[in-house]
Parts: sequence; C-alpha cells; structure tokens
Amino acid sequence: MIHFGIEHLRWTSVFWGARVEYYLVAENKETGLLSWIIMDYISDTISYDENSGLKSPTVKGGVMTTTCEGDYVCDMTSLDHKKYARCEASLNNAKMRPLNQRLWVEGNTSIAYGRLTGEPDGDLFSLTFMPEEMKQALEVPTKDVRVAEVATATTGKFGAKFERAVCFPYAQHMLSDAPGQRTHYGNEAALRKAAEAVDFKKIKTLGR
Repeated sequence: MIHFGIEHLRWTSVFWGARVEYYLVAENKETGLLSWIIMDYISDTISYDENSGLKSPTVKGGVMTTTCEGDYVCDMTSLDHKKYARCEASLNNAKMRPLNQRLWVEGNTSIAYGRLTGEPDGDLFSLTFMPEEMKQALEVPTKDVRVAEVATATTGKFGAKFERAVCFPYAQHMLSDAPGQRTHYGNEAALRKAAEAVDFKKIKTLGR
C-alpha cells in the first residue's frame, strides 16, 4: 500500500516546518510490525536521513494552510522542480473518524527509509508520542478533494493512486531522535511508557 503524507507545520524535538512524505506501508517479516517505509520526501526545513545526513531544505516558498472558507491548500515544489505535491480540499463535509490503530500507532513506531532514498539497510526507528494523538482524524470525502497531484522519482513505479484523504485538525507534538540515534518500541505499551516518562518542562528549558 502506498501512503502519501503531508505533514503541516511539523513540530518535533529536532525539526520545525512543513514536509511531504511518500510511504510504502508493509509488514516487517522479522518483527511482524506494520511499517512505514519512507521512499521519498521534500521539506521546507532541515532534514536528516542516514544517506544524506543533515541537509538543507529542499523546498522554498512552499504553502500549507487553511482558508476562512474551510479549504485546505498545499503547494510544495522541490528546488530542482522534479518533485511536487499540490492539494486543494474542502473540510466543510469532513467527519471525525477513528483511525486504524495498527496503521497509525504501530506504523509510527516502525519507520525506516527505503532503499530508493539511498538507504543501505533501512534500520527501524520510532517516533515518541502519546497514542491518543493518532486515535482519530477528519476523513475528507474524495469528492471534496479538488486537486491531488504528486510527482516524485519513485511513486510512479508502484502505480499509486488517490483513494482516501485524512486530515489532523490539531497539533501533534512528537519527539524524534537526534541524528545518529535510533529509538525503537516493539509495541504500544512500550511507546506509552516512554512518552509518559518524558519531562517536557525540562526539554522546554533546554530549548531556550
């Protein structure tokens, strides 16, 4: 299954900005976990992956916003113009729906960069967050998505097509590992325990 994700104003312990990601969702044969394999991405903020290391933004002047009419708008193009994501959708008829927890919780604890991004092994890592942040989201009727265009060097190889749109209308505060560090949680219980142990007041003080 191909998943096209737009992260609007992503906030983690390392990066702040907007990012578009293209995932292959598959079950890991060794762990049995449903995993999100990042095949490609563009971002207007700094990024880090094992192949490229810490790198500068690949998008300049990208737009991700909502309008007073209740529309969601995304227009992001890479500096080399080879990758872009454009989406326009009305949120007026969207309904809050429960999410598949295996896909959204388990998947976010079992992430890797795929070989098409240049990664040699695709070692797993996890985001640290409260599982409730992935409990529900707005399901946008496909008829209300007026534009959904994606172009990368890799997605065409899998024959990806638009089937469903989901929007998180609230902030998602996650912790990501610093470059060179890889956290991995094998299940939701371990994820929750780690998230509850985080001292956010201490992190805020250190960030000043």
